[in-house]
Amino acid sequence: MPTITYERCAPTDEGARAASRGSSVVAPQDTGELSAFQVVLYRPEIPQNTGNIARTCAATATPLHLVEPLGFRLEDRYLKRAGLDYWPSVTMRVHRDLESLRRALAPSRYVYFSTHAEQSFFDFQFEAGDCLVFGSETSGLPSSVLREAEGTMVKIPIDRTRVRSLNLATTVGVALFEAIRQFTVRRRSLLPRFPVDG
Repeated sequence: MPTITYERCAPTDEGARAASRGSSVVAPQDTGELSAFQVVLYRPEIPQNTGNIARTCAATATPLHLVEPLGFRLEDRYLKRAGLDYWPSVTMRVHRDLESLRRALAPSRYVYFSTHAEQSFFDFQFEAGDCLVFGSETSGLPSSVLREAEGTMVKIPIDRTRVRSLNLATTVGVALFEAIRQFTVRRRSLLPRFPVDG
C-alpha cells in the first residue's frame, strides 16, 4: 500500500501537534491487507468510545474516519488511554464535515446505522468498500442525513423494553464484524473446490 497523508491522524504526541497546526501527518505503516470496509463516526462526543473503536479498527485493519466537530481534542488522555498502545496501527482521518468526507471517499457506498431504521443489519448485504456510518452518542445521525439513506439504513435489533440503545463502541464492533463475516463467507464460497482424495 502506498504512503498516504492525512489532514489529521492518530493521537500520538507528534500527530496531535501536527493536527493542531493543520499539517499533514503520514499514516501508520501498513503491515498487511486493509479491511474491505471503513468506519465513519459522525461528531463523536466521548473520547473513550472513539479510543475503543480505534482499537477495534486496528485489530481489523479498518480505516477510521471522524467527522467534525468532535466532542474532544485528539490529544485527550482518555482517548489515548482507551486506544492503549495500538495507535501506530490505526489509520485515522478527521474530516471537517460530511461533504469533505464524501469527496475523500467517493464513490463509496454509505451504510447508516440508526435506531430509526426498519431493516435489520442481519438482512442487509454488505459489500466491499462500504463505509459504515455511526452517529454521535447522544443525538445519533441527523434526519437530513437519514433522508438520503434510502435502502442503506439499518439497525442492530435489541430488546428496547430493556435498554434504549447500545454503547457506540459496542455497536461499531458488532456491525463491523458482521460486515466482515458476510464478506468472508462470500469470498470463501467463490474459491475453487477440489475433490478430496479417498
